[in-house]
Amino acid sequence: MSLTKYKEKRNFKESPEPTGGKPDSGKLRFVIQKHDASHLHYDFRLEMDGVLKSWAVPKGPSTDPEIKRLAMMVEDHPYDYRNFEGIIPDGYGAGTVIIWDEGFYEPADSNGMSKQAMEKLLLKGIGQGKLHFKLKGKKLKGEYALVKTSGRGENSWLLFKVKDQYASKEDITLKDKSVISKKTLAQVEKTSTNFYQSNKAGKKKNAAAAKEKPAKAKSKSRSPVKGKKAAFPSTLSPMLATLVDKPFHQDGWQYEVKWDGYRTIAFCNKNKVELKSRNNKSFNEKFYAVHQALKQWNLQAVVDGEIVVLDENGKSDFGKLQNWRSEADGDLFYCVFDLLWYQGRELMSLPLSERKAQLVQLLPENGIIRLSESFEVDGIEFFETVKKLGLEGLIAKKSDSLYLPGIRTKEWLKIKANKRQEMVIGGYTKNNDSSKQFSSLLLGFFENGKLVYTGKVGTGFNDKQQSEMLKQFRPLISKKVPFTETPNVNKPSRFRPDPPKAEAVWLKPELVCEVSYTEMTTDGIMRHPSFEGMRIDKKAKEVTREKPLHTKAVTERGKSQSKILKPVAKGDRKTFLNPKDNLQVRKVNGHEIKFNNLDKIYWPKEKITKRDMLNYYYQVAPYILPYLKGRPQSMNRHPNGITGESFYFKDVTGTAPEWIETFNYRSPSDNRLRKYLVAKDEASLLYMGTLGCIEMNPWHSKADNEDYPDWCIIDLDPAGQTFDQVIEAARVTKDVLDGLDVPSYPKTSGSTGIHVYIPMGAKYTYEQSKEFARVVATLVHQQIPKFTSIERVVKARKGKMYLDFLQNRSQATVAAPYSLRPKPGATVSMPLHWEEVKKGLKMTDFNIYNSLDRIKSEGDIFKPVLGKGINLEKVISKFNSSKG
Repeated sequence: MSLTKYKEKRNFKESPEPTGGKPDSGKLRFVIQKHDASHLHYDFRLEMDGVLKSWAVPKGPSTDPEIKRLAMMVEDHPYDYRNFEGIIPDGYGAGTVIIWDEGFYEPADSNGMSKQAMEKLLLKGIGQGKLHFKLKGKKLKGEYALVKTSGRGENSWLLFKVKDQYASKEDITLKDKSVISKKTLAQVEKTSTNFYQSNKAGKKKNAAAAKEKPAKAKSKSRSPVKGKKAAFPSTLSPMLATLVDKPFHQDGWQYEVKWDGYRTIAFCNKNKVELKSRNNKSFNEKFYAVHQALKQWNLQAVVDGEIVVLDENGKSDFGKLQNWRSEADGDLFYCVFDLLWYQGRELMSLPLSERKAQLVQLLPENGIIRLSESFEVDGIEFFETVKKLGLEGLIAKKSDSLYLPGIRTKEWLKIKANKRQEMVIGGYTKNNDSSKQFSSLLLGFFENGKLVYTGKVGTGFNDKQQSEMLKQFRPLISKKVPFTETPNVNKPSRFRPDPPKAEAVWLKPELVCEVSYTEMTTDGIMRHPSFEGMRIDKKAKEVTREKPLHTKAVTERGKSQSKILKPVAKGDRKTFLNPKDNLQVRKVNGHEIKFNNLDKIYWPKEKITKRDMLNYYYQVAPYILPYLKGRPQSMNRHPNGITGESFYFKDVTGTAPEWIETFNYRSPSDNRLRKYLVAKDEASLLYMGTLGCIEMNPWHSKADNEDYPDWCIIDLDPAGQTFDQVIEAARVTKDVLDGLDVPSYPKTSGSTGIHVYIPMGAKYTYEQSKEFARVVATLVHQQIPKFTSIERVVKARKGKMYLDFLQNRSQATVAAPYSLRPKPGATVSMPLHWEEVKKGLKMTDFNIYNSLDRIKSEGDIFKPVLGKGINLEKVISKFNSSKG
């Protein structure tokens, strides 16, 4: 127990927050306080070891078991804080607090423990990163869990409801009143004359200083939407910044990073969303991930921002953005910096500071949509930091600036850290001695309606980009020179006194690109230019030379620095193939693969496509590959989906690309040599997928140890039995194996049965594995003979469930863990915890829609199957001694 951090952050001469207190009940208390600080959030506090262990939950608790809320663990709070309701003045945590819920709680498995024993169990749970408890509150009741997670910092946890009779789909946070004062946050702020209102009688702490509460603290509370009433706008042109030559500092200005992306206005009318570029071009399909995220935001608003691809450090990469086709190409974000219309009101006539304050309250907690932060710092220092980080530049905005659509204003200024300029492509050259598709681009910008030549650029593009650019060039080829003067494409220079002979191809000046360069010569030609990418968001006629104004002519000089970039956490995999193109060529592990017929329906009833299947395998690859890697594959192809004809494809001789690894196997049955595909990496997994392999069927052994399986399987294969009987057989199988001290790991087959895996560690032959499985199956059958059979001949089974031990033969296969199955509902063969193998479990519980969330939540619980394996000699010895 320590309140050191709590006390270090507060000035108790000014803040009325409690400093201590001792537990006054034989039960454990909890409290949830709704706190309108810089960001509205809920403080979830559990009594433990004499203090309140505390988590900040930005979106508040949920009663829906499917919703997991981020909960950031913060410093311990004193016990008396459970009574705190009122206003915290300016300083740490400034804002209004209400007691949203309170009550008692206990560990879920307390079983009549003493309070001391419960606290010991809970503190152990915090150390292990997992708490499971029952709440007995006025709003929240039943089982909840807090689980520590990774990827968002060392203090990040997830809070979620455990399924029980209190689970509900209702949004419990709509019950927004204090359970003590029965007031909302707004009412407490409006009516409170005390900073500290306790639910303990007589413990109200008067503070006359409340009347002198700083305005800054008040502004942090959520306020009603301001602005004039106005209809939802169907179109808006973005407000533009004026280029200046030097950074500056002046009070009343704020600074933002100049993102290297596509300026985009989002028109969000709840789930109807339009993404528009600055030239009114739709980005809905191109940046479908942003479009989908905005639909899920479900807001009535118009926001302004920049679509970017960010690297792991949070730096934008325009090249990756330009080549972005799907979420496998980079982390796409919509950096939002302005709110123009919200819930029936136009906000453009409000000061920027007010628009931004409202925007901060609306943005999702995390994900693709993120805030482009403003910094009230020293602009000159900020610029130097921007340069060191290698960013494009900064944008300076007056805090009281209004939003003027389509206007290039001097109340927004841009200062570039390096020289970059949009250029119009007026042609290209082809050198006679070059194998490149073209050698350079001929560029210019418009001046008084005429295209002025600014030089050529021959670096910054690769062969693939050149191919794509030539497709754009061909319809625009013209005999007419578009420039005011015909460029001399063979002009010598000090660096190339004898340049190669080049021919010019002229284009109609309609395409725009972006170029970086070191400087512009006195005659208007770029020095050391480099191609940065095509611009699809700007019209050629709008591209003029950007001449920076002198900063002093616009503003004046003069303060301190914050963290500018937010690193992009390495998150979960997202989609691999975009939702539009039916044919896509992608590079995977350095190998180019053609993915065709992506719109083909593979599961007709559910309308699930080949694209959906391949996206699933891309996302699940880190989990399924350990069970495929190095193993020959018995490929079961369904080129026309689950209702079409299927066939096994075991010999890839003459059909597979050169980079595919193969295994030569001569079958004793027909003495034929077959080349089996051996899975190696994502490329081989996705190659199998594009052949129409809905399910993955690996050998039990690896190619380099072909006679020694890594696991043994008991396959519980029902005939006319119910799935509850399969579950019963699985539980008996576990009991038999537990009796032999043999670990076992169950998974659904994804079809009709359950597979029970036993790790063998590649130490025993297939024959030994099969005979061990026969012993286990016999022992299981002896306990439940009424509905099971171990007879190999189908007729001899008399309709009973087959305890299949013959799956443990060479070349026999079953669906891999996490594999899809060609069954209605797109079911998945899912590893299970043994406690999940109980009545009520259904095969349809795990499918293409929900399996990834489960896998990410639970991790790979099947890992022990690939471990060192059992000691079969010891097991047999134990079995024999038990018989004797």
